[in-house]
Amino acid sequence: METFLTKDALVTLTGRRRQSKQIEALRTMGLPFWVNAIGQPVVTVAAVEGRKEAPREKEWVMPRISHGPKKHT
Repeated sequence: METFLTKDALVTLTGRRRQSKQIEALRTMGLPFWVNAIGQPVVTVAAVEGRKEAPREKEWVMPRISHGPKKHT
């Protein structure tokens, strides 16, 4: 099962092809969405189906990667 609506599904849901109009329609519908880096609205399937989504972490922290012991020079 997909996590996000496809572009075609988003057009069907909103009745709009232009991204700015899709965003406007989603706001009017009260559906939660994000806008990605290229200005495209992203909607989860769970939001459309009315399912509760898993709680999100408040702040994401990049995990530290260990590259072995540090060498002293």
